[in-house]
Amino acid sequence: MLANGAKLEYKEKSDVAGAYKELPGLKEIPDCGVEPEKVENTGLNDKNKQYENGIGDLGDMTYKFKYENGAATSAYRILRKAQESDKVLSFKETLKDGTTTEYDAEVSVKRTGGGVNGVVEVEAKMTICSDLKVTDPS
Repeated sequence: MLANGAKLEYKEKSDVAGAYKELPGLKEIPDCGVEPEKVENTGLNDKNKQYENGIGDLGDMTYKFKYENGAATSAYRILRKAQESDKVLSFKETLKDGTTTEYDAEVSVKRTGGGVNGVVEVEAKMTICSDLKVTDPS
């Protein structure tokens, strides 16, 4: 499946029943999932080291957007404002097939550099503050 058609939406975390609003200009979505820590748990009589999965590490997820700063509704302004106010927002990523992933995160935003024929982008790094809630398409 292509990433084309994916979208990222946001809302205030406190607005439990509120509707998500789409962040415009999404260009790239990150890997998404849990990587459990490998924990060594070998007994004194084991011939080889034994392991089990520990707690998961979601890591940071970085989304890329087209740089656009001409309106208060631009992804750059919305996400930068959330960063400046240290707000935790709720996010919902929707793939073309209808799969959704919801989570809460703090955002850090940076504008990328550029050169001749180089595109300036916005990178939004999400520091995840909740579990991931994945909903399969119906």
